[in-house]
Amino acid sequence: MIAFAIRRILVGIAMLLAMVLVVFVLFFAAGNPARDVCGKFCTPDKLKQITQVYGYDQPLTYQFGQFMKGLVIGRDFPVDDKYRAQLEKTHPELVIHCDAPCLGYSQHDSMTVNAEIAKYYPITIQLAIFSFLLWIVFGILFGVLAAVFKGRWLDRIVVGVTLVVYALPTFFVGTFLLQYISIRWKLFPYPRYVSIADGGPIAWITSLFLPALTLALFYMAGYVRITRAFVLESMSEDYIRTAKAKGLPMRVVLFKHGLRAALTPLLSMAGLDFAALLAGAVITESVFNYQGLGLLAVTANKNSDLPILIGLVITAGAAVIVMNIIVDLLYAYVDPRVRLR
Repeated sequence: MIAFAIRRILVGIAMLLAMVLVVFVLFFAAGNPARDVCGKFCTPDKLKQITQVYGYDQPLTYQFGQFMKGLVIGRDFPVDDKYRAQLEKTHPELVIHCDAPCLGYSQHDSMTVNAEIAKYYPITIQLAIFSFLLWIVFGILFGVLAAVFKGRWLDRIVVGVTLVVYALPTFFVGTFLLQYISIRWKLFPYPRYVSIADGGPIAWITSLFLPALTLALFYMAGYVRITRAFVLESMSEDYIRTAKAKGLPMRVVLFKHGLRAALTPLLSMAGLDFAALLAGAVITESVFNYQGLGLLAVTANKNSDLPILIGLVITAGAAVIVMNIIVDLLYAYVDPRVRLR
């Protein structure tokens, strides 16, 4: 198990380095990022100064080396050594140090990318965890019920409702919950984010419930159908028939033998779906005006804030790679045969 874990971690590190290289080249090879920083009323002298101060006049290989250096040991901004030395004498408060892993510096917001992401990330994490718990618990529950009562009215209702929910766009579900459930019918308080430290557990859960439900409904509908299919497949296996022939109660056969085998493939799906949520739910956060990574991505795109966009893409990719490693380790623990592959 230890050897398998080491192999997966090394592969994950290699994938992370390759992803950083591809992202850096795709963003910086397109042109001079200083043009976006310079703004509408840009002059040639101002453009030249920005290009030099932030190192955009250097070869792409050198810029990538400096970026990797920032990821490992951190960086100081502005990048140009002469200009930074001059600022340290005249205006030392304008010299910014970015600790490792440094993802860059946003000239538009005059902040490091790490500080920007740290400012918006907590809401995204809380929203992702809340919606993940909702869709995993209720998705598996209704999927098992639909499988147990296959062909009966409960199965048909569950499958029919999940088909309808799965077909609804996320922005429609979010807008409906906000406009009708919260504003018009007043069945739920208007969602405004309240931290658990400020309002307590009840206010915190209330503030996250509608956005988390918006995200969870789409995933829940898919997990209901997948769980139902996996449970039906596992319940038709020979070892299940043997367990029934031994006279074991249906509850033991289902939960001890059938459900464990059925849920194993869901590990991979759940881990990657959760990693996607960690990257930011753009539509949901925009509908409910929650200050998460999704809203940060939209704002950075409008402002052509290249360092923020690069940092968000790398963060999202790192989340997917890390969750993939965790899923592989859990899969190997559940099914020891995976370690031999």
